[in-house]
Amino acid sequence: MTSPDLAATPSFRLDGKRALVTGAAGRGIGLAAASALAGGAQVTLAARTKSEIEQAAAAIRGRGDKAEPLPLDVTDVEAVRQAVSQAEPFQILVNNAGMNRPAYLPDVTVEDFDAIFALNVRAAFFMAQAVARRLIEAKLPGSIINISSQMGHVGAARRIVYCASKHAMEGFTKAMAIELAPHNIRVNSLGPTFLETPMTRPFFENKAFRDEVLSKIKFGRLGQLDEITGAIVFLASDASSLMTGSALVLDGGWTAE
Repeated sequence: MTSPDLAATPSFRLDGKRALVTGAAGRGIGLAAASALAGGAQVTLAARTKSEIEQAAAAIRGRGDKAEPLPLDVTDVEAVRQAVSQAEPFQILVNNAGMNRPAYLPDVTVEDFDAIFALNVRAAFFMAQAVARRLIEAKLPGSIINISSQMGHVGAARRIVYCASKHAMEGFTKAMAIELAPHNIRVNSLGPTFLETPMTRPFFENKAFRDEVLSKIKFGRLGQLDEITGAIVFLASDASSLMTGSALVLDGGWTAE
């Protein structure tokens, strides 16, 4: 009898790869992503707040992994291009820097609209462009992970501009994936629901807001940072080698209805 061909266990290892994580200051998605990727990859943490990324990089190195800080304002496209072109190519990009300024439609200001789009769309787009250019020059494969949101797939009151920016990110994720596939560079988005972080915790002290959010999340609880890091490692690794132009949504069932 012929033995069946058995599938091998896929590798989630990132050894020897270089990763760039933007918006890595603070204690949110960026730092969690950098910490998770540093289990194999050499990670560069980028943010404007030099002291915070230096402290985070030192903590990662303290446990025996490789990490370095990169003070950078990602909205400065020329500075981004210079920093990425001068560095060794990054085979993993976690395009995480983003913001929101919630407001009802009549109260949205031009300044808030421009600020949200400058970071969530313009800066993210040109960061991905810079990393992709460097990979193409070096003839290296790569994985670009655009940190979107469940709000890139649905709408919500007081989040009109944020929703618009994340729908835009979903669009350029798909288009970039098509263009970059011949270069073996994958581009996907990650769409988390509301996560409980030091930054978001004060918002959930508002009972009405908390109840509204929890009514949408089918598990009836907020997401935790360690519940999205597995998806980031998956998208960064060869375990997702056939996945590009897709959205991986971790929303506790929010968009299921």
